[in-house]
Amino acid sequence: MIRRAIGIALVAFSATAAHSQELNVYTALEADQVKAYQAAFEKANPSVKIRWVRDSTGVVTAKLLAEKANPQADVVFGLAATSLMLLDKEGMLQAYAPAGLDKIKPTMRDPANPPKWVGMDIWASAICFNTVEAGKKKIAAPQSWADLLKPEYKGQVAMPNPASSGTGYLMVSGWLQMMGEEKGWKFMDGLHQNIAAYSHSGSKPCRQAAAGEYAVGFSFEYRANKTKKDGAPIEAILPSEGLGWDMEAAAIMATTKHAAAAKKLLDWSVTPEANKLYAQNFAIVALPGVQEKLTHISGDVEKLLAKNDFVWAAANRERILAEWIKRYDGKSEKK
Repeated sequence: MIRRAIGIALVAFSATAAHSQELNVYTALEADQVKAYQAAFEKANPSVKIRWVRDSTGVVTAKLLAEKANPQADVVFGLAATSLMLLDKEGMLQAYAPAGLDKIKPTMRDPANPPKWVGMDIWASAICFNTVEAGKKKIAAPQSWADLLKPEYKGQVAMPNPASSGTGYLMVSGWLQMMGEEKGWKFMDGLHQNIAAYSHSGSKPCRQAAAGEYAVGFSFEYRANKTKKDGAPIEAILPSEGLGWDMEAAAIMATTKHAAAAKKLLDWSVTPEANKLYAQNFAIVALPGVQEKLTHISGDVEKLLAKNDFVWAAANRERILAEWIKRYDGKSEKK
């Protein structure tokens, strides 16, 4: 009887394993977001298991492009829409309209029919300002990007490197679009004089400000809100001129061998359940009526979003980054 029971259990386990599929999912999501998303998806789709490959936006984008001849990813979930546009231009994405797409905001999906990518949430630039550290140094809280050019901020500002961080690139792209290229580069020339270091993570400057390494850390609204929520002596500031921003999105790789499982993840990505999880982290999500105001973010994030031409941002990315590296990379942290 015992042997028979073990045999039945092994057959049942083998049957489950045979029907289980593992998806290689590339992401630039924050590590503290990935766990909740995975748990919810796998609970709804127990036959599919996610294997994450996670890094910053620039690194993930470069990895995907480098693997074009031998793709390893099945799905990209939580990567900047501008990066997905680059992949689409290379013919690397599969068109798919997830069930429930009609409920998603039209501005938060690929306009093609069927779309190559579908938006999840928007993340926007924000300043993490350490009130304690600033008080010691008698530094006033900035209200605008222009304020950061003042001499009192010299050596007190940390910023993400746009070549490796999507948050860094959305800032640079935002400034160039808001100010025009000539004034945008002039602004960054002045800002560079006050920068202490460029990091390779969109979150790190906020953590550095929270720890008192610098008074100011450029980051994004989710990280600023969470850092404040966790007890750090910071204020989240949304500069008055407007916010650079990008959209996190999901897409299926054209070469996936697990198309059915990949479509399940895309279908889940547009559900109310998924969007409610996004809304715990972001002020703006793809499904109307779901988002709630982030507790420690004052001001209307959506109204402050700068006009953002995604096509321009994607098409000019290589040129902009080459110019940025030439001018400012000397202050970048080593990888």
